[in-house]
Amino acid sequence: MITIRAAKLRDMSDCAAIVNAWIDATEWMPRIHSADDVTDYYCDTVFSRYEVFVADDHDAVAGMVALAPDNMVNALYVHADRRGRGVGKALLDHAKRQAAGPVQLWTFVANTGAQSFYRREGFTEVRRTDGDNEEHLPDILYRWQPEAGMHS
Repeated sequence: MITIRAAKLRDMSDCAAIVNAWIDATEWMPRIHSADDVTDYYCDTVFSRYEVFVADDHDAVAGMVALAPDNMVNALYVHADRRGRGVGKALLDHAKRQAAGPVQLWTFVANTGAQSFYRREGFTEVRRTDGDNEEHLPDILYRWQPEAGMHS
């Protein structure tokens, strides 16, 4: 059974491993940081700057979401073996509940699966860039607005 919980520092290397595996498996995604640098970034920066939650499946990290203080989702990744099973939705729903108001996130134009997922989860496109990011890939800013009367 999957439970969503606050991440602990010891989870960060597992979170980074999920991100590194996604980068390596995604043909259009350039590797601009070494796997070790990604791991260091998650342990040193993501964990200290963001609210990070993990999907825990029998003490294994099945996915993670990092929420910035301004309600920007910095990262949402699910382990390859757990995709299509509601893990991403559970993580995103948790981030929406934690956020005080609208939630925004970026996804790459090439990541059509993520776009479909975010639209299904109530996100709408705000704007696009031609690659104003470190990967130099076109991307899309999405925003989710809570319904009137929803509690945070």
